[in-house]
Amino acid sequence: GISSVLIMRKLSPAGEVSREAAVRMIRRGGFVWGLGMLFRVQEYLIAFPWAPWTDLLRVDVLNCIGLSLALVGVLAFVTRGAGRMALCSGLVAAAVSMLTPLVWVHRPAWLPWFLESYLNGVHTAGKPLPWLFPLFPWAAFTFAGVTAGFLLLSGAAKQNPRAAIPLAACAGLAVSGLGYALDHLPFQLYPVYDFWHTSPNFFLIRLGILLMIVAVSQARFLLPSILGKGRFLLLLGQHSLLVYWVHIEFVYGRFHILPRRGVGIPGASAGLLAITLAMLALAFLRSRWETRRKSPLKAAMSPA
Repeated sequence: GISSVLIMRKLSPAGEVSREAAVRMIRRGGFVWGLGMLFRVQEYLIAFPWAPWTDLLRVDVLNCIGLSLALVGVLAFVTRGAGRMALCSGLVAAAVSMLTPLVWVHRPAWLPWFLESYLNGVHTAGKPLPWLFPLFPWAAFTFAGVTAGFLLLSGAAKQNPRAAIPLAACAGLAVSGLGYALDHLPFQLYPVYDFWHTSPNFFLIRLGILLMIVAVSQARFLLPSILGKGRFLLLLGQHSLLVYWVHIEFVYGRFHILPRRGVGIPGASAGLLAITLAMLALAFLRSRWETRRKSPLKAAMSPA
């Protein structure tokens, strides 16, 4: 969500969201969704002939991210103004979160399973599967990120970066605290309450944690350069799609580097360190390759 604001602010004049930015977000969402479908094909071929063909239509992370970004573009096309976009995104995040328990319980079973799965992750099981990534509740994080992005990139926040950091951290604490308090009320709004999978209270707690992480990330750039400008985080961020695409096979796929359910905390920590260093090396090599590929092009385009 925050990254989409970065793109929209770059393509739009101050105070509004241009049509070009909205169309760009819709196209970007479609591109990521297409990559998600391509990823499913790859996973199906790797697991062939054991994988069922229905795995090709399973709703995974990239599918959800792609559709969420496209919906952000649609909202940007309708609202246009940055302030209205921030407000409406927050309202959409709240609506998605609050409707999630109802969408999971009162299923739109009249839809084909591969379409219903985008709403509640039902897939072919006849019931929502909590390990998939349907739009309810996961799209709510994208729209909440849009709201946070507009606030963090506002003129007031840029003029007072040191004040924006504690405000973001306090907002995170307040949001998480609200979710915790609502969860401990003597009554619940929903007849079927599933805290870990569909609860709006759990959404608020996680959203608050994310806001605190954003505050810590912002604070990092106020540190001395030797501590605050580490290139490794920039590399992982710039090549996050490649890192995700490759690492998933070594963590969960057929080429997993650790025995499943067979290691303790020290072994799992060693595996985490190994995969992190390997993906950092991959991001570094990808960056070097891009630099070398672009250098001849720049030389050819430069005037004599």
